[in-house]
Amino acid sequence: MRIARGPAALLAGALGFALVGCASNDATAPSAGGSASSGTAPAGQPDANGDGKVVIGVLSPGDINDNGYYESFVVGAEKFATEKGWQVIKRGNVPPTEALSAARALCQQGVDMVALGASELKDAIPASEEPVCAKTSWYVPSSENIPQTPRVTLSSDDPNQSMLAAGYATGLVMQEKNATKAGFVTGMEADFSVNAAKAYKAGIRMVVPNATLVTTYTGDFNDSAKAREAVQAQISQGVKVVYPYLGGATDAAAKLANTGGALTLTPGTDRCDSTDPRFDISVIFDPGAYFAAALELFAKGEMTLGTTKKWELGKDPYPAVKICKATPEQTQKMDAFVADVASGKTDTAATVAKLGS
Repeated sequence: MRIARGPAALLAGALGFALVGCASNDATAPSAGGSASSGTAPAGQPDANGDGKVVIGVLSPGDINDNGYYESFVVGAEKFATEKGWQVIKRGNVPPTEALSAARALCQQGVDMVALGASELKDAIPASEEPVCAKTSWYVPSSENIPQTPRVTLSSDDPNQSMLAAGYATGLVMQEKNATKAGFVTGMEADFSVNAAKAYKAGIRMVVPNATLVTTYTGDFNDSAKAREAVQAQISQGVKVVYPYLGGATDAAAKLANTGGALTLTPGTDRCDSTDPRFDISVIFDPGAYFAAALELFAKGEMTLGTTKKWELGKDPYPAVKICKATPEQTQKMDAFVADVASGKTDTAATVAKLGS
């Protein structure tokens, strides 16, 4: 997700619908925004290889029917493709060890763009410099230190911003309920997930200084059984809020949290309208929304390779955090928090270092 994030990566892509599936699984997009460094816009976009059609190839490390982070990337891509009469080739559950060969296979099928659904598949990037992919553009979401290369557009945000904001929103809800213990359930104990938990804890402590956070690493973002076991254990320890920072196991974890009376958050998308499971806070670093902006530029022939587009809380449509049934006071405090982050008044990195340990 941004989860590679992991989110991303953090953190629905936007893409007549002649969908070509090459996998076992088969929002309104914001206008292009964010900040980007200078790069090159290859001639011929969006028909980069000049074969008279536009084909977008999408590879995802997770289940692209997960109702969450991984699916949002593909759904948005298909939506945009429908509007433009483009074709999408998609493949989910790609192991990182197969990323390079999977990308080469897409290029052999004549795609104009290779899009990686999360940066766990970064090992595919060397193919962008190979002859087989010479006439393709590449899009990669990144909240890790992925090196910038000439034929890749990176999309990035700062997990400290969104996760600190998620924690701050959680703190406001906990404060209202006189709660002091929250839970964080995630998959692998990797740098991005450890750092996400720290930022989340720091945000909570901005509102509830004596709050504690119980963090559980299940080792798998998609294993529902392990996620439910972790949630049950946390609820038995008195946790009043559970953040399922997961992929395919998100709904299973959230449903159990609902049953146990714990509040829940989303890992990437806006699901305030969901009733099964219910979510109390939407943490929105939707990878598809970022992808949609890149595709909008691609359609205009303006997507620049060799650049990084950075999305910032309070300055761009996403990332964002929404308390689903916020009181007027909570809304006012969240707006002020976001404004302070956007202006630089709140130093997110310093706040996480101070309150997140």
